[in-house]
Amino acid sequence: MSSLKAYIITRTLMVIPTVLILLTLVFFIMRILPGDPISAMVGQKVPEEVLERMREEAGLNKPLAVQYIDYLKGVFTGDLGNSMIWGRRPVVEEIMDRFPATLELTIFGFTISVLLGVLTGSIAAFRRGSKVDAGMRIYSVVAYTLFIPWFGMLLQMLFGVYMKVLPIGGRITPGLAPEHITGLYVLDSILTLNLESLKASLFHLLLPSLTLGIVLSGAYTRILRNNLIDVLSQDFITAYRARGVRERKVIKHAMKNAFIPVVTLMGLQFAILLAGAVLTESTFSWPGMGTFLLERIEYRDYNSVQGAIVFYAVFVALISLVVDVIYALLDPRIRY
Repeated sequence: MSSLKAYIITRTLMVIPTVLILLTLVFFIMRILPGDPISAMVGQKVPEEVLERMREEAGLNKPLAVQYIDYLKGVFTGDLGNSMIWGRRPVVEEIMDRFPATLELTIFGFTISVLLGVLTGSIAAFRRGSKVDAGMRIYSVVAYTLFIPWFGMLLQMLFGVYMKVLPIGGRITPGLAPEHITGLYVLDSILTLNLESLKASLFHLLLPSLTLGIVLSGAYTRILRNNLIDVLSQDFITAYRARGVRERKVIKHAMKNAFIPVVTLMGLQFAILLAGAVLTESTFSWPGMGTFLLERIEYRDYNSVQGAIVFYAVFVALISLVVDVIYALLDPRIRY
């Protein structure tokens, strides 16, 4: 256990240089690219002296080295700066406004992908060589190659336009947002016992979550099928069956061993969902971090883009650490 604690501390300390390198690259690349947040916000028709005054107020006239050092001081004290466009709100507040929407979509999409992937992968493994197995493998290939915007619009047309049973965009029906507690509408609706908000938020989550879940489930189907077939052919499974151990217990042990590489994939997929849900958010007009980052890149809002990247980097590093710990708990052979 002490070695695990030492590993956790070491991995946590390793996050700092990683985030620093990433932040440095983003900082200088954003400033090398043509344009700046002031020009992007007010346009080119404003007198040059007004633009210069606004740039000076935003600190953009300082030497790059001074801007970089000032920003690093803020980052290491927990201050990600203020947005450089409308409102000049603190970046931390901007992120906290958008992150719950992305986290909620990620949790639901991730859950659907794991459930579908585990179900189809298990069926394929236990029916190896049958038509069912072939069907599950075809499903995994088709699901993995689906283009998210196209598939999302297909679901919108089917369930939103033709059948008119599900909303095609937005996070909740206007006027039905629950009282803000965590920012997760489903959880806030449950905490405040607001059944109408709960129903509306679940209905709006269904299509984007299904889109993400189905597309990502193909990877779980393939990896679980292959690993489960490999585990079921191992000597210890044969020994279990020879001793008359009940099949349910045999399957339990086989699933536990086959799940070890799946856990790694789950951690990676969750991190990818958090960082790359921009296609789904754009398709379904979902007000999350993906659309936020895309908008701020377009307006060259340096502080917002840098803050979002730092936030993502730290979050992904923490997820990676959690996955490593779970990996060690699942497989006793692994020691840190």
